[in-house]
Amino acid sequence: MDRFEDAYNQYRQQENTDNLINVEVDHGKEFIEAVRKNDDGNIIAVKTNTGRELDYPTALSEAKNGKLAHVDVFHKYGRDILRSEPDGLKENNLDELPHF
Repeated sequence: MDRFEDAYNQYRQQENTDNLINVEVDHGKEFIEAVRKNDDGNIIAVKTNTGRELDYPTALSEAKNGKLAHVDVFHKYGRDILRSEPDGLKENNLDELPHF
């Protein structure tokens, strides 16, 4: 095996370890299970697995503070945006969640 393959294999192993750590860290945190959209299709509120309904700014704040599992906040278009953690599964993207 050459050094490039070794480096890639180490990277892949780290990814597997990170996934296990994230599951452990996120255990017990609330997560978003449904969304409310406006007429333009923008998410304006979320509902967590505990039944809490949060307006978008509150959901952003809670995600920034690490209180919501499986979401990230990033800055784009001049503002903060909430999005699901990239995991390759389209069905758990915020836009794909059921509406409430």
